[in-house]
Amino acid sequence: MTTRTPLATRDSELTRRILTTLALVVALDAMLVAVVGFLLAPWLAPFGDAVAAALGVASLPSSVRAVAVAVPVVSLFLWLQLRYTRRQTLTAVDARVVADDEYTDLRGRVTRLSSQADLTPPALAVAETSVPNSFTVGGLRESVLVVSMGLLETLSDEELDAVLAHELAHVKNHDATVMTLATFLPAVTSGQFSLLDAVTPRGVSRGATTVALGVVAAVLFGLSAAVGGALDSLSGLVLVVLFSLLFGGIVLGVVTTPVVSLAGRLSRSREFAADRAAALSTGNPAAVAAAIRRLDSAVPVAPNRDLRRSAGVRGLCFLPHGFETDRDEADGFSVTVETHPAATERVARLRELAGELEEQ
Repeated sequence: MTTRTPLATRDSELTRRILTTLALVVALDAMLVAVVGFLLAPWLAPFGDAVAAALGVASLPSSVRAVAVAVPVVSLFLWLQLRYTRRQTLTAVDARVVADDEYTDLRGRVTRLSSQADLTPPALAVAETSVPNSFTVGGLRESVLVVSMGLLETLSDEELDAVLAHELAHVKNHDATVMTLATFLPAVTSGQFSLLDAVTPRGVSRGATTVALGVVAAVLFGLSAAVGGALDSLSGLVLVVLFSLLFGGIVLGVVTTPVVSLAGRLSRSREFAADRAAALSTGNPAAVAAAIRRLDSAVPVAPNRDLRRSAGVRGLCFLPHGFETDRDEADGFSVTVETHPAATERVARLRELAGELEEQ
């Protein structure tokens, strides 16, 4: 029989899943950078030589130079990815970062709970929606804690403290940052952001753009086969770009499936860990359980959502109903997994924790 330590603050399983998910995200980003670098090598060679000279590795073997150049490039890509995902996630729920003199009671609660958790208070954003929920998006220096007006209007003071403490636990565990990074590629895969949409003129359908790009690709392929030389090199590059626009989503869907799976498992683990941390920091497991039950019952039937827009947000939220109001479900490929444990399971664990605390 194993002895449980109910008040332990370190969760080795959660740490392992955080590190595994982060490692996979970094590996996929490195792979994407490597593929793009290989395809653009003839045009990027002068730039690569300049970077290698600046780093003092120009005299080293080519493989070492490639790694020395790739590391800062991948780091920059991760930073941009994190910033972009944060901005798009806040935009998706129409959340606004509030000033210091707004929502003073809410800010006071966050400051007090952050102090108890030995954290710098995160930025605070409010979404003008009646759907009660919350989530935290991570950052390298500062996270953003997002709550909805519906959440503020639905919960009691003790329940609101419990939810805020839950979100702050995600910041302290650093899983908010990893989950924010992990939502980027799946969001691209599911159509939340589409390269094809980016090149489609306003008023033109996606189907028409696809046909036009296919015709251009066929013409360029014919010209490259007939003429060769410099045109062959240029058309090869253009063909790769067109292929990425036309079929990149399918390829990314296959590549990012492991990220979706690992992120789903991490999300389940982190919700249990954050529930536990909130119960311990507030000393009130019953309030955490009550908040889960109340918010779960607030949306008894999942609305028909545009999964391509809401999948990433739902995975980050306190409860998986997200922030979306009813909307028609969109067509298109989407990779989704169960990101949250059942509310009943979360409540059961909190009741068990409450019993353990009473025995102390």
